[in-house]
Amino acid sequence: MELVFLALLIVLMALALGVGFPVAFALPGSAILTISLAAIVGYLAIGDADAFFSHGGPSEWLTAGVTNLRGVYWEVERDTLIAIPLFIFMGIMLQRSRIAEDLLVTMAQLFGPVPGGLGISVVFVGALLAATTGIVGATVVAMGLISLPAMLKSNYSRPLATGTIAASGTLGQIIPPSIVLIILADQLASATDQAGTARKSLHKVATGELTMPSEFGVSSTSAGEMFLGAFVPGLVLVALYMAFILGYALLRPNAAPTVRYEGSFDLAFFGKVILILVPPLGLIFLVLGSIIAGIATVNQAGAIGAAGALFMAGYRLRAGRKGAYLPAFMGIASLVVIGVLLHQFDINVRQIKTATDVAVLITAVVATGCLLTALIWSAVRAYRIDDTLNGVMVETAKTTSLVFIILLGAAMLTAAFRAFGGEDLVRDFLNQLPGGFWAKFIIVMAVIFILGFFLDFIEIAVVVVPIIAPILLADPSANVTAVWLGVMIGLNVQTSFLTPPFGFALFYLRGVAPAIVKTVEMYKGVIAFIVLQLVALGIVAANPALVNYLPNRVAFTAETAPPPRNPKLQICIEEYVSEQFSENLSALEDAIVLARSLDTSYLPKKLAAGFSKGLDQADAVPALLGQAEQASGVVVAAQDKYRVVHNHVRRLQSQIRKVDEQIAKTTRRLNLAGSEISAVDREALEREILEHQTSRDTLEDQIPKNWQETRNAFVALVKTEATARRQYRRAADSAYEPVEQLLGIFEASAALEALEGELLAMRERINQQDAAQTAEALKGLAKRLSGVKGAEDIKSKISKSRRALGKKKPKVEKAQKLLEQGIEEFNNQMIWRDRAQSELYSGLVRYEEMIRGTLGIRQQTKMPEELALYVAACNSGHRDISLHF
Repeated sequence: MELVFLALLIVLMALALGVGFPVAFALPGSAILTISLAAIVGYLAIGDADAFFSHGGPSEWLTAGVTNLRGVYWEVERDTLIAIPLFIFMGIMLQRSRIAEDLLVTMAQLFGPVPGGLGISVVFVGALLAATTGIVGATVVAMGLISLPAMLKSNYSRPLATGTIAASGTLGQIIPPSIVLIILADQLASATDQAGTARKSLHKVATGELTMPSEFGVSSTSAGEMFLGAFVPGLVLVALYMAFILGYALLRPNAAPTVRYEGSFDLAFFGKVILILVPPLGLIFLVLGSIIAGIATVNQAGAIGAAGALFMAGYRLRAGRKGAYLPAFMGIASLVVIGVLLHQFDINVRQIKTATDVAVLITAVVATGCLLTALIWSAVRAYRIDDTLNGVMVETAKTTSLVFIILLGAAMLTAAFRAFGGEDLVRDFLNQLPGGFWAKFIIVMAVIFILGFFLDFIEIAVVVVPIIAPILLADPSANVTAVWLGVMIGLNVQTSFLTPPFGFALFYLRGVAPAIVKTVEMYKGVIAFIVLQLVALGIVAANPALVNYLPNRVAFTAETAPPPRNPKLQICIEEYVSEQFSENLSALEDAIVLARSLDTSYLPKKLAAGFSKGLDQADAVPALLGQAEQASGVVVAAQDKYRVVHNHVRRLQSQIRKVDEQIAKTTRRLNLAGSEISAVDREALEREILEHQTSRDTLEDQIPKNWQETRNAFVALVKTEATARRQYRRAADSAYEPVEQLLGIFEASAALEALEGELLAMRERINQQDAAQTAEALKGLAKRLSGVKGAEDIKSKISKSRRALGKKKPKVEKAQKLLEQGIEEFNNQMIWRDRAQSELYSGLVRYEEMIRGTLGIRQQTKMPEELALYVAACNSGHRDISLHF
C-alpha cells in the first residue's frame, strides 16, 4: 500500500503543476493530502494511522516539517539563504538602472566588425550581466529589446539571433553569483550529512569496524565554494558559445555578417567603452574577488553587491545631469581611506593610547560616515527617480518569498516521499544498476534533463536534489565532491530555461520579439546551444579539476587552511615529497652530510643523541618513501582483478540485506497478528518467509567460496602499504623534530639569560622568616622558566625548592640545596647554549631550511604556497575508495 500512496503523491503533484496551480502550493498541498489520506485509510482499515508508511507516520512527517521550518528561518548556523534577497536586489536594481542597455550598445559597436560580432557581443554582455545580475528574465528581455532588432536589421539568421540571446540570458544560472547555486549549496549541505552517515554505515557493514577513517568522509560544501567551483565551467560555456558563433559566421557569412561601426575607434570611443565596462567589472571584482580572496563570506559579498548596485543606479539614473557621479565618487574615496587606514593601523577603540590613535579613529569614523551618506544619497535618488527603489524592493520581496515558500513546500514533499519509501526505491534502483557510480550519475542527469522540459530550476533543485544527492555522494566508487556534483546539476538545470515546451527564456524572448520571428525559429535556434550545454556538461564531468581546483586553492592557501598533518592530504603531500626527492635527492644528502659535520659533543647527551638519531632517520626517509610507493604500486596492480570479485560480492551482500529486511518485516507482521490471524493468512505469511529464505540461500550460494581468502589477501596488501606509509611518516617526523627542538632551545637562550638576575636573587630570599613569600616568588620564577624551551631541568629544581619551602615546616636547607642545583644547571646550560649559539646555530638553521620542505613538511603549521597549489591540483580529481568498503 505504501507504493500506492507514493504513486498518488506523484500523480497529485504532477496534476497540480500540469493545471497551472502555483508551485509554492502544489508541492506542500500534494504532500498534505497524501499523508492525510494514508493516515485516515490506515486508521479506518487496520486501526493504525502509521500502517501504510514505510518510515514513521504522520507525526514523524509533521516533526520533519517543523524541523525544516526551523532550519530555514531560525537556525543561526544555516545562514546561506540570507544571500538570496541580497543578490536578487542587486540584479533587479542593475536591470532597472539600464546598465544592460549601455553594455549591449557599446559592446555591439566594439565587436561588430568581427564575423558574428553582434552574437559574440551578446554572449559577452550576457556573461557580464550573469556575474552582476544573475536574473534570467531581466537579461533576456533587455537583450531581446536592444540586440534582437539590431541583429535582424543586420540580416542575422533569426534562429541564430534568438538562440544566442536566449542562451546568453541563461548564463546567470551558472556564472556566480547565482541564486540556483545558493539553493543547491543549501540542499547539498543537508545531503552531505545524510551521505556521510550512509557511508559510515556502509563501512561498518563491510568491514565490521566501528569507526571509519576520516579521509573516507564526505566533505560538505558552501555557497562560496559553489561560486568558486562554477566560475571556470561558466567561462567554458561562454567560450563554447563564442566559438560556435564565430565558427558559424565563418562557415556561413550570410547568417552572421559583420557590422561596421559608423563612428571611428578613437580615444573618445575607447574612453566610453572603459566608462561603461569599469563599473560592472568593478562590482564583479568586489563581489567575487572578496569571496575568492577569503575577505568576505557569500552573505557579506551579497551585501557588497547590493550596495554597489545602489551606487551604480544612483549615477546611472541621473546620467547627463550635474553632479551625477558625486555619490559614487564620495563612496569610492571613503572606501579608499578606510582601506588605507585598515592596512596601516590596527583600529581598536579599546586600545587608544596616543594622539595618533585618536586621529586615526576620528578619520575612520568620518570616512565611514561619508560612505553611509553616499549610500543613502544614492538610495534617495533611486527612490525619487521613477520610483525605482520602491519597485526593486517590491520585486525583491516577491521573488524571495517565492523561493522560500517553494523551499518549505519542497521539504514537505520530500519528507512525504521518504515516508512512503520513495527514497529507498530510488536508492535500490540506482544501486542495482550495472556500471557503478557513472551509470547512476548518467541516469540522474538524464532524469534532471528531462524534468527540465517541464519544471523550473528551483523545483528541480529543491525536490530532486535532496533525494538523489545523498545516494550519489555516499557512493565510494567515485568519491565525488559535493561542489562538483552541485555544479554538474547546475549546468544541467540551466537547460531547463531553453528546452520546450516550458523553456522560460523562450517565453521571455517571445514576449519582446517582433512578429516576424516565428516561435518555431526560436525553438530551432536554441537546439545548438542546448547541445553546447550538454557538451560543457561532458567536459566538466571528464575534468573534475575544472570545478574542484579553485575551491581547493582558496581553501589551502587561506589562513584557515588545514595543516599538512591532515589525514586527507597525506597521499598528495607524499607525492609532492617524492617528486622533490627525485629532483633534489643529492641536495638532501648534502644537507645530511653538512649536519653530520656539526660538532654536538658539548650538548647534553640526550639532545646530542636525539640529533644523531634524527640524522640516521633522515638517511632512511627516501628509501622508506620508496618502499611505500612500491607497496602502493602492488595494491594498484592487484586492484583491477580484485575489483571484479569485490563488486560482485558486495552487490550480492546488498541484495541479501534487502532480503533480510523483508524477512524481518514479514516476521514482525506475523508476530503482531498473533492468534487473530486466520490459518490461511498465517500460512501465506509463512510461505512468504520461506520464499525469502530460499532467495537468500540462492544469493549466498553465488558468493565465491574463496571470497574471504581473496578479501584477506587484498586487505593484507593494503595493510602493508599503510604500514609502509606510517614508517615513512614516523621517520620523517623523527628526522625533523630534533632539529626543530634544538633551534627552539637556542632561540630561547636570550629569554633564559634574562632570568639570571631573578634566579640569583632567590639565594638571599630563602630564609625561614619569609618562607611563604619566597615560595610564591619561586612559583612565579618556575612559571616563567616553563615558557623557556630546554629549561625543564632548571624549572624542576626551582619547583622542588618551592615545594620544600611551602610545607608547614619549611625545609630551608633542602630548598637552598635544590636552588643551588638549579643555579648550577643554569650556569651549565648557559655555557653550552652560548657555545652552540656561536658554533652550531647557523649551520643548524641552514640544515633546517634545506629539509623543511621535505622531511619537515608535516611539522609545519601551514602548507607553503608551492605545496598548497600542488595539493589543490592533486586533490581536484576523484579517487575511488570503494575497495576499502
